[in-house]
Amino acid sequence: MSSYRAKLEAAKKNGQREADAWNARHPIGTRVMAYPGIRPEHPVAAAHQRRVEEGRTYGDTDPCTRLETTTRTPAWILGHGEPVVSVEGYAGGICLTHVDVIGAQPDEGGVS
Repeated sequence: MSSYRAKLEAAKKNGQREADAWNARHPIGTRVMAYPGIRPEHPVAAAHQRRVEEGRTYGDTDPCTRLETTTRTPAWILGHGEPVVSVEGYAGGICLTHVDVIGAQPDEGGVS
């Protein structure tokens, strides 16, 4: 049990560092492309795209939803340490690994 707790605490500290770094660089209102499900380069997304091109899909679900939007909260961590941020047009947090900043953003605090 102590090994689990140590790993969890390490994950939380790392996640908090990532969230803090994100927040230092990207204020609320930052323009982003967010991927709530999977990123387009993920193998499942590539396989889905092939099926679409071949006409072998059913329904309108796309596992690689893309949202061009803006952030609406600072980043924070979930209970297991994953850093997330909320964006306009989506309920809940999206992992920072699934959020790409769009275009040049103002340099906050003069530090790159």
